Amino acid sequence: MLRSITHSQIYVLDQDQALDFYVGKLGMEVATDADLGFMRWLTVRVPGDTGRELLLERPGPPALDEATAEQVRELVTKGVMGGWLILGTADCQKTYETLLERGVEFTETPTTRPYGIDCALRDPFGNNIRITQPAPRPPAG
Repeated sequence: MLRSITHSQIYVLDQDQALDFYVGKLGMEVATDADLGFMRWLTVRVPGDTGRELLLERPGPPALDEATAEQVRELVTKGVMGGWLILGTADCQKTYETLLERGVEFTETPTTRPYGIDCALRDPFGNNIRITQPAPRPPAG
């Protein structure tokens, strides 16, 4: 039976620019950077998290023909392609301040919500990202 989710995927328009953002600014690490001939397999992960990788995929072959890839690029740029990338943190305010110092532009400052504290940003391509600090859970029982 299934045991885990190992990879998730988002579209990026430029994989080198994506590396600069996801590794250089957000602090993720490269898990795999391989030229497969027909595509570049580029994954990043949260440092120390060997159980899940994020594929930074450029729209195009082999999955998409050029006409469809162009439509996907337009939708990514508008920020309406796909869902959310949600990253966890132990201290949302501190993470927000650190990323601001690195030049990350936020669309929403840290806000307290019923589930915890979170903030929002977009990557250079329009993908939505939230950073969440979960609320303490009440003791079981």
